[in-house]
Amino acid sequence: MGTDMRIFDVTAYGASGRKEEDAQGAIQAAVDACRAAGGGMVYFPPGNYTSGTIHLSSNLRLHLEAGATLFSSKNPASYDKESLLYGEDLECLTIEGRGKLDGESAYVWRLNDMEDWYILPNQRLMEQAGKPLMRAFPAEGSVGKLMLLIRCRDVIVRDLSFLDSPFWTMHLYGCERVVIDNLYISTSRKSGVWADGIDPDGCKDVRISNCTIDTGDDAIVFYSFDFHGPALPCENITVTNCRLSSASSALKFCDGNKNCIRNVTIDNCVITDSNRGIAFMVFDGGYVSDVVISNLVVECRRYDWFWWGNGDPFHFNVIQRSQIHPDLASDNEPPPGSIRNVLIENVVARGTGPSLITGHPDNPLTGITMKNVKLTLATDPKAPYEIGGYALSFRHARNLQVEGLELIWEDPVSPSWNRDIEFEHIEGLVRDGTVLDAS
Repeated sequence: MGTDMRIFDVTAYGASGRKEEDAQGAIQAAVDACRAAGGGMVYFPPGNYTSGTIHLSSNLRLHLEAGATLFSSKNPASYDKESLLYGEDLECLTIEGRGKLDGESAYVWRLNDMEDWYILPNQRLMEQAGKPLMRAFPAEGSVGKLMLLIRCRDVIVRDLSFLDSPFWTMHLYGCERVVIDNLYISTSRKSGVWADGIDPDGCKDVRISNCTIDTGDDAIVFYSFDFHGPALPCENITVTNCRLSSASSALKFCDGNKNCIRNVTIDNCVITDSNRGIAFMVFDGGYVSDVVISNLVVECRRYDWFWWGNGDPFHFNVIQRSQIHPDLASDNEPPPGSIRNVLIENVVARGTGPSLITGHPDNPLTGITMKNVKLTLATDPKAPYEIGGYALSFRHARNLQVEGLELIWEDPVSPSWNRDIEFEHIEGLVRDGTVLDAS
C-alpha cells in the first residue's frame, strides 16, 4: 500500500478491539473522517469489534486485517438500516481483508406455527408419515443482513469471511460493475433459514469468482424484484471457480422476478451436499434468458421438510404465484413469465429426488438444451420421506434438445422410481440428433 494513502484506524477513533464494548460510534467516526478527506482506507487492526449499522461512503477501502472480526450487535436499536454494512448511491467502494464479519445468528427449534404454501407438499408428506413438524426459526436478537448495497457502482468485495448472517449475507440492489472474489460465506445448513449467500437483485456487470459458499438458504440467487425500488434487469453476470453448498438451492434464478435475469454464464463450479442444485423459477411474470451453465459437478441430497427442494439436481418451474398461494390471486397479477435460451452442458450430477423441468401451458420453456449430462440417482434411507417418479420430467417446452444424457441407478433402487425420462407437451424435441414427436 502506498505511503501517501490516508489511513483511518478505527482504534484511533475510540474502538477498543474488545467484543463486549460497542464500537459503532468509533467505526462510523472513522468512516466519516475518510469521507470528509475525500477517500482512503478505514482500517481494522486485529481485535474484536461489535457494531450496528455502519454507513459506508464513496472512495472507501474498508480493510479488516487478519485477526480482526466485526460482529453484528444483538441490540436492534443499533440498526437504522437492515444490515451491518450499508451503502446507498456510492462509487468506488472496496470491502476487503483477511478478517471476518460475523452475524452471530441464533435459531430456535419448535413446532411449525406458520402457513407456508410453498412447502405445503412437504408438510403433507411429513404429516402422512406421522412425524412432528419441527423447524428452525431465527432467535430473538438475530438482526439483519451483513451487507446491503443499493445503487452502488464500481464495487469490490474480496478475501473476507462472512459468517452466520441472520438474514441474507450479501444483498446488492441496482449495483453496477461489481467484483466479488475469494470469499468464504457460511451459515448453518441445519438451521439457517433465510440466510442466503450472495443475492444480486437488478444488478449488472457482476463477476463472482473463487468463492466457497456454504449456506442454509440459497447460496447464490439472482433477483429482479422491487424490494428497494423498481424491478430492474439482473444481467451480464459471470460465476466461475466456486464451490457451493446449500440446504435450499445452490444456484437459483429466483422466483422473485418481475423484470428479467439475462446474459449469465456459470462455469467450472462444484456443488456439494445441496438440497437442490440448479433452480430456474419464475413466479412473478418476469423472464430468464440467455444462460450458459457448463463444467459443473453437482451432488444433492434431501434436507429437512421445511426447505425448498428434494435432492433434485435440476429444477425449472414457470407458474403464477397465485397457483401456489391462492390468497395472492388478483385481477392485476401478471401473466406467466418465461425461461428461454438456456444451455446446460458437461455436468456430472447425483441426486436423491426427481428433476422437474417444466414450463407453463401458456408459456412453454423455449430453446432449452441439455448436453453431455451424466446423472446418477440414489435412494436416501436417512431422508424423512421419499419422492420418486421419473428421473427427469420435461413438460411444456418447445425446441428442446437433449444430447448425451446418461442415467445411472445406484442400488438399491426404490420401487417409487420410474427408470425413465418423461417428455410431455413438447413441441420440437431433438434427442441425440433425432427429431421426435413428444406432444
